[in-house]
Amino acid sequence: MKTILITGGLGQIGTELSTYLRQAYGTNNVIVTDVVKKDSPVVEAGPFEQLDVTDGKRLAELVDRYHVDTVLHLAALLSAVAEAHPQAAYRINLDGLFQVLEVAREKQLAVFTPSSIGAFGDSTPKVTPQDTIQRPSTMYGVTKVAGELLCDYYFRRFGVDTRGVRFPGLISYEALPGGGTTDYAVEIYYAALKTGKYVCPIAKGTLMDMMYIPDALRAVHELMEADPTKLKHRNAFNIAAMSFAPEDIAAAIQEELPSFTMSYQVNPTLQAIADSWPDKLEDTAAREEWGWKAQYDLKTMTKDMLKNLQPRLAETK
Repeated sequence: MKTILITGGLGQIGTELSTYLRQAYGTNNVIVTDVVKKDSPVVEAGPFEQLDVTDGKRLAELVDRYHVDTVLHLAALLSAVAEAHPQAAYRINLDGLFQVLEVAREKQLAVFTPSSIGAFGDSTPKVTPQDTIQRPSTMYGVTKVAGELLCDYYFRRFGVDTRGVRFPGLISYEALPGGGTTDYAVEIYYAALKTGKYVCPIAKGTLMDMMYIPDALRAVHELMEADPTKLKHRNAFNIAAMSFAPEDIAAAIQEELPSFTMSYQVNPTLQAIADSWPDKLEDTAAREEWGWKAQYDLKTMTKDMLKNLQPRLAETK
């Protein structure tokens, strides 16, 4: 039985992953941490500790106290926020990861940390193979590429069991997005139900890879449990589910809510980031090395998002 510590556990991914893994491994075997303590069912449901991930001493103390053997390192500034605050992004995203890896080296821990489609840039093929050029143009992307290399180094040099995936944009009805370029694909569902219209900050025709959060949670769990002898691309695997442009998601919503309308007011900063990213990740390596396969496409995700969001929004009125 694993004992898992999650950093950034109150963020968009961490909130849902904490609940998912507590169901899989037991509530007391998943310790959630974040830099601040917020009102959250995750905090009330099981062990929670405040942690600044750049504080390696504090992390080591928590690992010892709870007999942790696996760290899921999610704490990071996301793309849009990182571009607004590049110095903070470097400190949190890279120094935080370094502290986690150092504690893992000293205490023989396994580490999962996500990379992103943001690890690619303009020179990357738009249909992106597992192994390809990575020259991102954002601080977020720089930290993700450096993080992949750092995790590979700690595996080769020190034997730390490091694993990761390159997440596409993640869509969820449980937690609000946290400052990423793909946030529009979550906001549009809220707007569709609240007002019946949406002003999109991303230009028509801009393809980006996306994934519904249930698939993302399952990907983390399955990779953690995968046979290590079969993993050739530990840091990090491309994983994919669906690729769409803003007009595609609008059309999928209109199939369920015919009166929904969308207009465009492009945000130049977000658009520049989106234009530098892949249209679609090619995920053969993940399929072959640990059996990855997405379960949701745009149509099934849209039905599920609207069904689950409707009662939640009704409760807040």
